[in-house]
Amino acid sequence: MNPVIPRTSRIPGRDLVLLLARCLLGSVMVVLGLSKALHPVDFLKILHQYGLIESPVVLNLIAATLPWFEVFCGLLLVGGIAVRGTALLSLAMLVSFTGIVLRRALALHATTGIPFCSLRFDCGCGAGEVIICHKLLENGLLLLVSGLLLATNHRRWCLRPDLLEPG
Repeated sequence: MNPVIPRTSRIPGRDLVLLLARCLLGSVMVVLGLSKALHPVDFLKILHQYGLIESPVVLNLIAATLPWFEVFCGLLLVGGIAVRGTALLSLAMLVSFTGIVLRRALALHATTGIPFCSLRFDCGCGAGEVIICHKLLENGLLLLVSGLLLATNHRRWCLRPDLLEPG
């Protein structure tokens, strides 16, 4: 006979941990997104330094829209709206951004000979000049938080827990 685990068995503090994770990730996205959105020319210059996109039109479009998309995703997370979908989007953005920053850091390390964890540059995240090892660690933690939110079905303290439920 298989024991039936009641749906009421929950990990103590789970809802609070998920709320804090959601608010942390959302707040970071809002703050960093706004800092880029309010200084679009600076963000555009940093995007250009990466040399990933040649077209000025596409580069301008990214510089104008990406920060506001980040703010929007952050607000959805803080509000508890479409949490898993937004966590998936943030995970995709963080994987991309982290890879691009790592690539640039490795290139700088190879050309300058500066020890990797001593490298400092403005990665375009909106926080100004950062120590690259700290930024990679921060992104790694944010990736874990995004993964946690994606992997759990969290409904408590959400504005729209019924968004995807059939009417």
